[in-house]
Amino acid sequence: MSPSKPKAPTRRAPGRPGTDSPELRPRLIEAALECFVRDGMAATSLRSIATQAGVTPALLNYYFGSKLALRDAVFEERLMPAVKTLREHVANAGDDVHAITRSFVRGVFGVLDTYPWFPALWVREVLCEGGALRELLLSRIGPDLPHMLAGRFAEAQRRGELNPALDPRLLVVSMIGLTLFPAAGAPIWRQIFQAELSSEVLANHALALLGHGMEPTHED
Repeated sequence: MSPSKPKAPTRRAPGRPGTDSPELRPRLIEAALECFVRDGMAATSLRSIATQAGVTPALLNYYFGSKLALRDAVFEERLMPAVKTLREHVANAGDDVHAITRSFVRGVFGVLDTYPWFPALWVREVLCEGGALRELLLSRIGPDLPHMLAGRFAEAQRRGELNPALDPRLLVVSMIGLTLFPAAGAPIWRQIFQAELSSEVLANHALALLGHGMEPTHED
């Protein structure tokens, strides 16, 4: 009896990593992120994510088990690094109000250049009522960055270095309004004004407005 021939190795289709491929999990998270940004978390199904990633729903379920677990993975591995980058950037700015402001504004647009999906996800899933990431963001990150900024502005105001008519807390709100909102709406404004409106343009505009409004008032 002649010995049986060894089976030829099974070939996978090009571009489709195997179940245990190290690049598959990040690819699935990226596919989920694209679907969440485009369609919203509530409207996104595991099947649509699987289609985006070019895999079967069974394989997606093998890695994550549920859409909730996949949402948590997107939060931990995509959103958290973006927020931490901004927080570290601002933490090293010192006590000068203009340095803090520049650090925040430049830091936000630096984050957006690295993570261009951030504004859309923030508006849809954090800012809007019922957003899937709001409670997760508040519980995991909390208000430490806004409180840190407001505290530094309050100290500067007591030293006479900040316009006394400003509320330090609302100054933080204004900085967010001059960065994340224009970035989220940039595609619309580019069409309306037929202009590039790059991150540099948006940052310079925000800093010009903030710089003049923050100056201490001087009585004659």
